[in-house]
Amino acid sequence: MIGRIWSMAVNTAREAVRNKLLYTLLFFALATILFGTVLSTLSYVERERMVQDFAFAAIRLFSVAIAVFVGVGLIHKEIDRKTVHTILSKPLSRAEFLIGKYTGLILIIWLQVAIMALFFAGVSLLMGAPLGFAHLAALALTAVELALVVALATLFSAFTTPLLASFFSCGLWIAGHLTRDLRDHGADSTNALVREATAWMHRVLPDLESFNLSIEAAHQLPVTASDIWFPALYGAGYVAIILAFATLIFERRDFR
Repeated sequence: MIGRIWSMAVNTAREAVRNKLLYTLLFFALATILFGTVLSTLSYVERERMVQDFAFAAIRLFSVAIAVFVGVGLIHKEIDRKTVHTILSKPLSRAEFLIGKYTGLILIIWLQVAIMALFFAGVSLLMGAPLGFAHLAALALTAVELALVVALATLFSAFTTPLLASFFSCGLWIAGHLTRDLRDHGADSTNALVREATAWMHRVLPDLESFNLSIEAAHQLPVTASDIWFPALYGAGYVAIILAFATLIFERRDFR
């Protein structure tokens, strides 16, 4: 089973590497990091923090774009070209096919995050901006967040078109970063129904802000082990649930 999933993942990674959109978004991410250094020269204070804030924003934004716009098309292409019938005619279950696709895309996403991180580290050193454990922790949790985003893209692409899957994935990503604010504003409401509804939305929707340590890294604030392990475990659990739903849906999908 693991061997079949890994073979599917490797083939998916090779297919994703040939996607020109991947390189376009990666180029713009690196260009945005460089643009942050140019903007920092216009400021007389906190230049290093400005550089790193720009870098973290670029890494997160463009990585999510790659995860969504590359990820939603991987399954659809196989179905559209009818190659899914050939693949599934081999000793490969639909669950293994789906998880293999997910794993392959994760490998590519994490590889490009590593490239951005190395570029970010080089720019930071040239600008004299400090680097520490908090930066590594922030990048690691960004990788966990991306794993969750790819899982969402996989879920939606299992039953709908790439366009709708992109809209749903991006919408949930935005909502995931707003659930805490929504919960806090709802808690201040005098309406008990609003308070309960916003509290449940925070529980059900992914709390993506729990993976955001960019402020701690840019401001050199202390980061504890619980700041890393709790979000990582939360993300792993959420990914497992999403992939389980995606597998159930994909098992029942008619490819005709």
